[in-house]
Amino acid sequence: MRELLSVSLIAASLAGVAGSAGALGEDHTDHPLGVVDFPISCSNAARAEFNHAVALLHHMTYPQARDAFRQVAATDPECAMAHWGIAMTLFQPLWPTRPGPQALRQGWDAVQTAKELHPPTARERLFVAAAEAFFLEPASADYWLRIRRWGEAQQKVHDAFPADDDAAAFHALAILATAPSDRIAREPSDRAAALLLRVYRRNPDHPGAMHYLIHANDIPGREHELLDVTRKYQAAAPDNPHALHMPTHIFTRLGDWDSVVRGNLRAADAALGTPAGDRGQYVWDEFPHAIEYLIYAYLQQAADVEAAKQLERLRSTAHLEPTFKTAFHLTSTQARYVLERHAWEEAAAIVPREPATLDWDRFSWPEAIAWFARGAAAAHLGRPDEAAAAARRIAALEATAGKAGEELFARNIRVLRLELDAWLAHARSQGEAGVALMREASKLEASTPKHAVTPAPTLPADEQLGAARAAGAMGDGAAAQAYYRQLLDLAEHGTRREPLDEARSRLAASRP
Repeated sequence: MRELLSVSLIAASLAGVAGSAGALGEDHTDHPLGVVDFPISCSNAARAEFNHAVALLHHMTYPQARDAFRQVAATDPECAMAHWGIAMTLFQPLWPTRPGPQALRQGWDAVQTAKELHPPTARERLFVAAAEAFFLEPASADYWLRIRRWGEAQQKVHDAFPADDDAAAFHALAILATAPSDRIAREPSDRAAALLLRVYRRNPDHPGAMHYLIHANDIPGREHELLDVTRKYQAAAPDNPHALHMPTHIFTRLGDWDSVVRGNLRAADAALGTPAGDRGQYVWDEFPHAIEYLIYAYLQQAADVEAAKQLERLRSTAHLEPTFKTAFHLTSTQARYVLERHAWEEAAAIVPREPATLDWDRFSWPEAIAWFARGAAAAHLGRPDEAAAAARRIAALEATAGKAGEELFARNIRVLRLELDAWLAHARSQGEAGVALMREASKLEASTPKHAVTPAPTLPADEQLGAARAAGAMGDGAAAQAYYRQLLDLAEHGTRREPLDEARSRLAASRP
């Protein structure tokens, strides 16, 4: 997943070798969220407010979009599409967050209100029907059935109105949301991008076209595409946390760590000023999302002190939104910080299912990350019984995710289980079995799509196999020297002195 090898890989692997690799500056003052023109059969005052609300929806600024659509309904109580908009803010197609029973009931009620107001045009009725397709059977827990129904209904809207920008944008979003979870498939991204480019050519300031194009390009093989759009999106909504953050998905794939840091510092600050929850009582979970990408970028540069500051910033922030994203980032950032540094005693001290205020029974993947960190630490510290207990818990969490129909979550947990089983085998002096398990983990990981919630796997399996160590073992001195140079380029100002000093020493010794 990483364009550049991580410091953890190179630093760990070189020990084996020793024994034997800007925004466009456009002026968006008059339309700071981009330009939306979504025709509706409502009052003139409601129409302007509605376009603003749809722009927020395309930026995935869901809490604020919901408030904006409610304002549309207050401005024009007969505006059916205001209630369509409220429903559309109650699920997040590309995020790991799943609407709970209350949100499902709210969405169903909003759709029924929209229908009772008798939308006068066929276009509006199709949009309402698409939202209804998601919220059918509010008591059902089958999220992926809902997403598939919504995707099929959004295609009907687009088929009926192929020149409609927002019909095309939401159809493209649905294509991305229903992409396979059991393999990395470029075809859905290509299809979505083709739709979005047509919208972009008609309206270069359309927020959905810009935003969803970045999601379409957040896949191996497309990360170099349309970088002008990626950079432009940050300028399109300069105070919107998600717009500031989203381009850094691409910069992460490209290994442009300075851009990742700059974008997420701005996104985190903006998110702190963007309340979430129906009463504005929470810090929006876009804040921990930006912090995770920040910590990841700092760790790739061996800037451990800066990473520690951001980790403390996250852990000391009160009233975080109690969502999957928050649970994931609270756990993942802790795990990354200790595992990248091989701080095994710190990893062993991680306590799963904290804070207790979160509903951890709904968050199998985040909990599994905590157990992986503890288990890997136990294996490295010579405590195989503890590692085995952690592996059993991860296996149970994998089963839970599978039963819930969350195949992508289950695959990521399975990778963690295989990696921990590999380290456990190594701790038990079963070297060949350990290598076989890690290779299995690497193969599974390589075929698993990267979820947007995470910048990369917790500790990539192929890195744990050790590229530099393998190069040295095979007598490939040139490759080993390339890894040393890459380490120095990547972490020139890093704080992990021992591997950096070793790299300089080995390179100096290799000169004629």
